Parts: sequence; structure tokens; C-alpha cells
Amino acid sequence: MKPSLFKLYYTFASIGLVTFGGGLAMLPIFNRMCVDKNHWCTDEDLTRYYAIGQCTPGIIAVNTSTFIGYYQRGIPGGIIATLGMVTPSFLIITLIAMVLSNFEDNVYVMHAMAGIRIGVCVLMTNAILKLARKSIVDYFTMLIFIIALIFLFYFGLSPVLIVLFGILAGLMHTLFKLKRRPTDE
Repeated sequence: MKPSLFKLYYTFASIGLVTFGGGLAMLPIFNRMCVDKNHWCTDEDLTRYYAIGQCTPGIIAVNTSTFIGYYQRGIPGGIIATLGMVTPSFLIITLIAMVLSNFEDNVYVMHAMAGIRIGVCVLMTNAILKLARKSIVDYFTMLIFIIALIFLFYFGLSPVLIVLFGILAGLMHTLFKLKRRPTDE
């Protein structure tokens, strides 16, 4: 059964309200809410949405929520899920901007922000390890992973180009395997 538009809005607003650090930091919460709790997509679907969200303009978490909302309820679902995801950030940033200038030199605020950054790093590391376990499944995917890391960190290649390289490599690998398969004639 498809979720109501209110359920989509509420779920994505909840995700947007309780997470810091952007798309990768939100992955564990997306997984818990959209895969485990509501069964709106599978782990594999979520991984695909994240990859597409990385390649498309905009914020990964917003793009991912848009994809999930769209696949659940069409265009209205995509719009509502997107609004749900951005509403908390919009409100929080507006409030922070109004009062932060008064506290930006406060030692407690500076330490709290440093703690938040460390927590976000832990969440991102967890998300990356979880994605790696589901994505690196054989020697070929390990090779693609290593090549992608080299091109990303050593050569500074754009993540979009790396994803496109992964798509191309996967397609070529599949075509090669299909050509080598003996025919049943």
C-alpha cells in the first residue's frame, strides 16, 4: 500500500530534522526509515538512489528523498518528500542565522560544533562501510573501487565522472561476460 502524502512529508521532515552532515551522514537514517521501517525501497534501491543523487545537481539527501517520494506517489510524492526534507533545514538555518552572530565567539558553541563535526564523521564512516559491504561483492567490483579511489584522491577526478566510469565499466563487464557465454545452439 502506498503511503499518504502526509506520511511522506512527515517521514522526510523527521529525517531532515534529526540529522546533521549532509547526504552520507543521513544514509543510516534513510535506511532505517525507508528500508527497514516503511519498506518503501530495498537496500539496493537506496544505494542506487544515492548514486544517482550524487550525479544529479543538488543535495544528495534531497535528491534521494525526491526519488523515493516519486516512486511511491508519482510527481506529487516527489514534491512532498522534497518539501519534507528541506523544511527542517530551512527553519533551523533561518533561526541559527538570526542568533548565531551573537554566539559565534562563545567557547561552548565552538566546542559543540566541533563535537557535531566528529559525530558526523562517525556517521559518514558507518554509511561508507555499509555501502562498501553491499557494493564490493567480487574481484571486479573491488578493482573498480580501487581504480575509482585512485582517480578521486590522486587525480582529483569529479565524482560524477567516477560514477559514469563505474557505469561504463559495469556495462562493458556485462557485455564481455555475455559474449563469452556459450550459446545453446
